[in-house]
Amino acid sequence: MRLNPWVGITAIATLAFLYLPMLAVAVLSFNKTRYGLQWSGFTWDWYVRLLNNPDILEATRNTFVLALVSTVIATVLGTLFAIALERYPWPRRSQGFLENLLYLPVVTPDIIFAVALVVAFGAFRMVSSLFEPGLFTMILGHVTFQIAFVALTVRSRLKSLGHDLDEAARDLYASYGYFVRHVLLPLLTPGIVAGAMLAFTLSLDDFVISFFTSGPTSQTLPLLIYASVRRGVTPEIHALSTLIFLITVLLVLASERLTRR
Repeated sequence: MRLNPWVGITAIATLAFLYLPMLAVAVLSFNKTRYGLQWSGFTWDWYVRLLNNPDILEATRNTFVLALVSTVIATVLGTLFAIALERYPWPRRSQGFLENLLYLPVVTPDIIFAVALVVAFGAFRMVSSLFEPGLFTMILGHVTFQIAFVALTVRSRLKSLGHDLDEAARDLYASYGYFVRHVLLPLLTPGIVAGAMLAFTLSLDDFVISFFTSGPTSQTLPLLIYASVRRGVTPEIHALSTLIFLITVLLVLASERLTRR
């Protein structure tokens, strides 16, 4: 069956609309001109300046600490949630309720989620100063939405495995702990890694929740870019945006490849 040529044209135009601006940013990051769009030659200077900028280095450290810690926590909790939801014989109403809870962070707008976290942390600060805005509250905020994405990825892997393995393990007198350690988790590893990469990517790119839960000493790269853009876009910002985009693309491609396998 031949497709209408306008379908292909529309698809190409859509991809161009999505990625040509990012390509323009990448090209400008190698431009010698500091201001304006006129091309005056190729240079690596803006990337070198990134490596010598203490504010950017600190924001990079905060970004990766936030992404790594929140991803580890969300991966463990999300995997346990997926196993419990898929393998435990919940009543139908309880199953539906838990599934709705699982999808809620995915469909809830970030701004609403961020405001809810600010209110919750404000209440918790009445009990403990640990919930003052900073890296700790940012980690908690990221974990709350990362769990859902990890659980959905791992649960899709669980559905493809079916229940035959559980029954076969019981027939062979394997304890449930042995089955989980030596059979279930190894088979779930591609889904767990894919979910972790997806969670890491979401944390790396997040701005709204980070903006509402951050403190004066916990600035991340998205927050730094936002503050810098308000003062004017510079080639250093183009270079930083290009690096973040490349890292995100690589993580998404790796996640998609693992999910497909």
